[in-house]
Amino acid sequence: MRNTAKITTAVLAAGALTLGLSACGADSSDTDGPLIVAASPVPHAEILNFVKDNLAKKEGLDLQVKEFTDYVTPNTATQDGSVGANYFQNKPYLDDFNKKNGTDIVPVVTVHLEPLGLYSHKVKKADDLKSGATVAIPNDTVNEARALKLLAANGLITLKAGVGNEATPSDVAENPKNLKFKELEAAQTPRSLDDVDAAVVNGNYAIESDLKPSKDALVLESPKNNPYGNFLAVKKGNEDDPRVKKLAKLLTSPEVKKFIQDKYAGSVLASF
Repeated sequence: MRNTAKITTAVLAAGALTLGLSACGADSSDTDGPLIVAASPVPHAEILNFVKDNLAKKEGLDLQVKEFTDYVTPNTATQDGSVGANYFQNKPYLDDFNKKNGTDIVPVVTVHLEPLGLYSHKVKKADDLKSGATVAIPNDTVNEARALKLLAANGLITLKAGVGNEATPSDVAENPKNLKFKELEAAQTPRSLDDVDAAVVNGNYAIESDLKPSKDALVLESPKNNPYGNFLAVKKGNEDDPRVKKLAKLLTSPEVKKFIQDKYAGSVLASF
């Protein structure tokens, strides 16, 4: 989730887009109106659309889903009220975003985990990576650290003691294979697989690229005690919006859990 190097451009684009949303007459503060939720296409919007098509009407919820392919606009639109909520991110990313942008967005309910994975078109096992191999990793603060932690957890590198959610390649303490890191926007990592020896790819981008994390990943994040679950989020103060409460209930329902299990077959894991 998220390219900090291009944050200024992305925020400017987000501003223009959210103005467009406002111009369409959306008023997320009207609790009697529709709840507009910003979401990444896969799996977030797919899960929301399942709720919209199968569960929302019975609960009296008018749900509208707005899809975004970047990781900045959903938060800026939530902050300025162009949308009433968003569903695309994890807590380390949100904490970093709020700190850097002065926003006050808060999580409501955690729904699922998209395990981060290492993929390759060149080798079948992580141990088969040759000395000097190039590994693409996301270039945003949180996911870069997350990618390095994945490699460290599987013995490919060792990180300096005490490194947290802002780890970069400069924090690699031991690198027995002399791996080289190619830092790319998260969405670009699966597209780099023909050009690098391996790439660490976010779960949503893996699925969009027809990769099956549960089958295709050389190594995959464990869901145990994982802090990277994705959640429904709102601007602080809107947690008690009755529409938000209805959606939170539906997103953690047995029907949604079954939908996630059936559709994603282990590539997306329900967190409730």
